[in-house]
Amino acid sequence: MDAAFKGIIRLSKREIEQMRNACQLAARLLDHLEPMVKPGVSTLELNDEAERWTQAHDAKSAPLGYPGGEGVDPFPKSICTSVNEVVCHGIPNAKQILQDGDIINIDVTPILNGYHGDTSRTFFVGDVSPQARRLVEVTQESMYRGIKAVKPGARIGDIGAAIQTYAEAEGFSVVRDFVGHGVHRIFHTEPQIPHYGTPGKGKKLSAGMVFTIEPMINVGTHEVELLPDGWTAVTKDRLLTAQFEHTVVVTKEGVDILTQLPVAATV
Repeated sequence: MDAAFKGIIRLSKREIEQMRNACQLAARLLDHLEPMVKPGVSTLELNDEAERWTQAHDAKSAPLGYPGGEGVDPFPKSICTSVNEVVCHGIPNAKQILQDGDIINIDVTPILNGYHGDTSRTFFVGDVSPQARRLVEVTQESMYRGIKAVKPGARIGDIGAAIQTYAEAEGFSVVRDFVGHGVHRIFHTEPQIPHYGTPGKGKKLSAGMVFTIEPMINVGTHEVELLPDGWTAVTKDRLLTAQFEHTVVVTKEGVDILTQLPVAATV
């Protein structure tokens, strides 16, 4: 989604706790949807349940009605459902029925008390191929390696370098066209967080900065194409892609993953 970047804002402790509440709700929403991810379920069913659950928890769905670029209609659904070769921003629809062997990224962003909780995971649909399983495992590990690079005084390039070095060593490619982003009361803002880069380059991180790390990792080329709907991005070679996303805050000690639930948490 196009970002209206408006400068880096460092959040106060109170604002960070508001962000945590929204982010924990987002994580719980993914947990709630996970049992529905199985063959025979449509992506519209996932969307409609996400919207019902979000409203039941006194929140709103940020993607619904999000402005498109010039000549592009606003995003029409409440979540993004990106299946197989869809890199991001897949639009849920009744005709898209999950099949055994698919992989699907579900990206959710509920707004709670004015703050955005942004997270996504890639799920297996039934029994998937060894290649698909490995891609998803590497993508998730890539995200966590990027997160581990976050600390006060580090550079944005350190995050991308950690992701790129690992993913490419495993034989995969890193999407360049979409990046992580600052998030709080604004859905997409500064800083931009590329998932490739050079150590020691880019803006310096400091406590209070909140942003997403959301690498998209492809089996084949890193290049993507935008479909005529103006939203759905697919791999240029139509090979598999996967994505994971967490929202994090830079702390005085390092990093805190706001969209990660405590181990004992229940939905």
